[in-house]
Amino acid sequence: MKKTLIGIACSTLLLTSFVFAQGPHTPPDPATMVQRHVAHLTTLLSLTTAQQTQATTILTTAATANSGLSANMKTAHQSLSDAIKKDDIATIDSAAATLGGLSAQRIGTDAKAQAAIFAILTPDQQTKLTALESQGGWHQGMGMMGGGPGQRF
Repeated sequence: MKKTLIGIACSTLLLTSFVFAQGPHTPPDPATMVQRHVAHLTTLLSLTTAQQTQATTILTTAATANSGLSANMKTAHQSLSDAIKKDDIATIDSAAATLGGLSAQRIGTDAKAQAAIFAILTPDQQTKLTALESQGGWHQGMGMMGGGPGQRF
């Protein structure tokens, strides 16, 4: 009995050390996100090799455009946070407007990429994608680069 308890305790300590050794989760890089998105679309719609190449190019272009926005959004969020702490109404309004504009740019970039991908699909693939979208919910979290308003596929 004593040996069993000691064995369980040692196993628990060993497993715990592995969990803590992994460190914080880091999100995938844009190239990995593009690959996953293309793989997901391929699974759903049976994309051809040519369509996969085109989708990869479209999504990479969108990710590149959005990467510059991410840094600006982070700066604007920090500005907004600082302004809130100082009760600086003018800066709050300015930072909010900046964030709104940057969000609109991101949504526009993603929507244009979605339109370009939809255009490379065959009519049958378009019909299948439209049917999947009408079922609702399947695409949550599968937006262009992490989801968000206006995200379809």
